[in-house]
Amino acid sequence: MKFELGRCLLHERLLESRKTVESLAKELLLKPERISDFMDNKRVMPLKIAISIADSIGCDVRALYELIPLVPISK
Repeated sequence: MKFELGRCLLHERLLESRKTVESLAKELLLKPERISDFMDNKRVMPLKIAISIADSIGCDVRALYELIPLVPISK
């Protein structure tokens, strides 16, 4: 099944993990602005960064975005 990415759920996952943008950025050696851009849907997380974020906050990588199933068009 194909999926389209919906909105980023990083803010919610950070609240659940009780981490801040600043602490996550420091842990991953990223600028806090970059993390904020992901949260504001200004940038899509590259897979390597998404995996690192998920590992750092203790969630599944698929939990970082809303996943919208794409329904195949029948001919």
